[in-house]
Amino acid sequence: MPTAIAVTSADLVLPAPDRHTPAAAVLHPPDRQDLEQALAETTALLERHGHLLVLVPSWLPAPAARRLHTVRAILESDRIALLRTDLPPLGAALLARQLRQLTVCDFSPGVIASAARLLTHYIYAGAVLGTVAKLDRVPVDLKAHARSWAPSAQFAVLANPTPHLVKLGPGAELPRGPEFATHLTFARGQLAGDWPADALAPAWQVQGVLENPLPAASPAWWATPKLIEFAAAIPDTGVLYQLVASVRREECRWCGLELIGDRCGFCATPIPALSRS
Repeated sequence: MPTAIAVTSADLVLPAPDRHTPAAAVLHPPDRQDLEQALAETTALLERHGHLLVLVPSWLPAPAARRLHTVRAILESDRIALLRTDLPPLGAALLARQLRQLTVCDFSPGVIASAARLLTHYIYAGAVLGTVAKLDRVPVDLKAHARSWAPSAQFAVLANPTPHLVKLGPGAELPRGPEFATHLTFARGQLAGDWPADALAPAWQVQGVLENPLPAASPAWWATPKLIEFAAAIPDTGVLYQLVASVRREECRWCGLELIGDRCGFCATPIPALSRS
């Protein structure tokens, strides 16, 4: 069976783009599952799939994050990778789907785990917000704070790969979008409008537009429920395969797993710069 991909909430499991992409396992927080159940569930995943890659959002509540580390420590397993991501919720969901797509390719678990950092650079994640008064994850200047108090003000914010913020109005636009084929996914919160589909999608020349339910963590991440979250990402498994396959592979000097990039996804051991040159 392919390497297992796990997420920390069901709303981070987006529909599969094709019939070959497997689903993700959902690991429940401590208030919904006791430790014994969590250990049994994780053990079953390892027995069935061999390796488990867990996408751990930076916004995950501390008790849930501690539970993941506790389970890995108790099982003393070097086959569990906890992959931290700073992407906003919808972007994290797209990253999880891309990792699921890679599991059907001929990549080793170590390469898939370390590919998470690579793929993050190719995800354009942002939101349209009704206010930026409390936003602290993207730099907001004093002028934008002042404008956020104006009635009906809306802002387009890009969080990844490069933070950017503009007040929506005539001629307002985000920086140039992806220079590769993407689909745009958006999710509505408590904000009216169709700017991501009507304005952003043509500007970024995306090849498809999809709508999904808003992840539960999105209002807290963006510091307002008045939002429409969006993210553009590579949808094609073949393109993802070529992207990952084009990167030089190394062997982790600590755990021996194959990897790409400068850090092992399983044990987090950095790769010396000399070995990458």
